Amino acid sequence: MKKETAIVTGGTRGIGLAITKALREAGHPVAAIYHGNEEAAQKCSRETGASVYKADVCDFEACQKMVMMAEDDLGPVGIVVNNAGITKDGVLHKMSLEDWENVLRTNLYSCFNLSRAVMQGMRDRSFGRIINITSINGQKGQFGQTNYCAAKAGMIGFTKALALEGAAKNITVNAVAPGYIETDMTAAMKPEVLQTIVKQIPTGRMGLAEEIASLVAYLSSKEAGFINGATIPVNGGQYMC
Repeated sequence: MKKETAIVTGGTRGIGLAITKALREAGHPVAAIYHGNEEAAQKCSRETGASVYKADVCDFEACQKMVMMAEDDLGPVGIVVNNAGITKDGVLHKMSLEDWENVLRTNLYSCFNLSRAVMQGMRDRSFGRIINITSINGQKGQFGQTNYCAAKAGMIGFTKALALEGAAKNITVNAVAPGYIETDMTAAMKPEVLQTIVKQIPTGRMGLAEEIASLVAYLSSKEAGFINGATIPVNGGQYMC
C-alpha cells in the first residue's frame, strides 16, 4: 500500500534534512521545501530521493501553489512537518520591526500557511499528521530572542488548538521541542559558548538531528494515532516540563 505523501519545510538542511531522510527511509514520498540554497536542495534530492520545491513559506498563495504541485507529482499530502525557521536575535529595545516580523512570518505564519493548504484534503480523507518543530526556547524563554521565543511559543498554542479541531477526523497535530542540536548553525557558535551550553545539559552533550527525525517519523505514523496535542521535549533534560 502506498505510503502517505509528506511535506517538510526547511527540509533540505539541518534538522529538516534529517527528517526528510527518516521519512524517505520509512517509505514516504517526500516534498522537501527550501527557500534559497539551490546547492543544498539538489544534494538533498540526490542523497534522499526526495522531490525538492522552492517556495516562500511566508507567502500564503505560494504555499497553496506548492501543495498543489506536490500533490500532482506525489499524491495527496497526509503528513506535514512545519520545520522552517530563522533567527534574528537582539534585545527588544534595539530590535527592528523588520526583524520581529520576519521571524514571526517564517516561524509561525508559515505553520498557518501550510496547514491551511492541506487541512481540507486531510479532513476529506479522514487522515492527517501535522508535526510542528518548536524549540526549548519557546518553552523557557531566552535572552535576546523575544521574536523567536514568541514565534515558537505561538507554535505550541497553534498545535493544541488545531489538535482539537482535527481529532474527530483522525488528524493529529503535535509539536517537537528540540534543545541544542548539532547543526551548521550551532557549529558556527564560539567554542566557549558551546561549552557553557553543554554544561547546562544533564546528558552532557548536544543532541543529534537524527534524534529529532526519528521522533517525527514515529509521530507521522498510523501507530501514533493516540498522541495528539502534545509538545514533546528533546533536550537532554536541560528543561523539563
